[in-house]
Amino acid sequence: MKINLSKTSKELGQEAAKLTAKYLKEAIKKNGSARLLLSTGASQLDTIEALIAMEIDWSKVEMFHLDEYIDLPVTHPASFQKYLKERFVDVVRPKAAHYVLGEGNIEENIKSLTKEVRKAPIDIGLIGIGQNAHIAFNDPPADFDTKESFLVLHLDERCKMQQVDEGWFKTIEDVPKKAVTMSVHQIMQCEAIISPVPHKEKAEAVRNTLHHEVTNQIPATMLKKHKDYNLFIDENSASLLNIKF
Repeated sequence: MKINLSKTSKELGQEAAKLTAKYLKEAIKKNGSARLLLSTGASQLDTIEALIAMEIDWSKVEMFHLDEYIDLPVTHPASFQKYLKERFVDVVRPKAAHYVLGEGNIEENIKSLTKEVRKAPIDIGLIGIGQNAHIAFNDPPADFDTKESFLVLHLDERCKMQQVDEGWFKTIEDVPKKAVTMSVHQIMQCEAIISPVPHKEKAEAVRNTLHHEVTNQIPATMLKKHKDYNLFIDENSASLLNIKF
C-alpha cells in the first residue's frame, strides 16, 4: 500500500487521475485496450473531472461501475448510472460502458455484468471509501467470503445518512433501502486499485482503515491486502492522523 498526500481535494483529484491515466496507457500499450472500474459520489468528482482531461485513447477503454440503488429511476439526481453517463461516458465516449442497473430485470443484469467482468481482469479500479468505511455498497459487516461478483444488499443507516448529507436525497426516508453492488472479492480482482478519499467527513473512515487490522466491520481494511493499492488523502481526510503536510 502507498499513501499519497495532497493539500486539497482538487490536488488529490489531479494526482489520482495522473496515476489512473498511467495505468490505462500501460494497459492499452500492452493489451491494445484497458478496463476501468469507476466509483461515484461527491468524493470522486474532482478525480473524474481531472481524468476526463487526460490524454487517453478512450476508444480503447471499457468502463465498469460499482453499484446502483434498486428501484431508483435513472432520471433521479442520485442515480449512479446518470452520474457516470453525464460526467464521464457522454464526455469521453469510451469503447463500452457496463452499467449496474437498479430497475428492470436485476437478476439478468447481474448475470450479464458477471459474464463481462470475468472476461478479463479490470486494469484499474477507482474505489472510494464511505463514511462507514464501506467500499461500493458493502457496508459493515461486509461479506468477505462470497465469490459472487455482484450482490443485492440492504443499506445501513449511516450509509443512507451519508447520501442525505451529500445532498443526493432530502431525507433518509427518501434513500432506497436496497442496492446492487460489486462484491469485495470482485473489487479485489482489479490489477491495481486507487482510492481517492478527500474531505473532512471521511477522516474517521481513513483513520479506522489505516489503524485497524483487516476486518469486515471496517470493509476498506481489505484494500490494504491488495498487491497494488494507492490511497489518496487530503489535509481534511487525514486530519485524524499524525501527518504533517
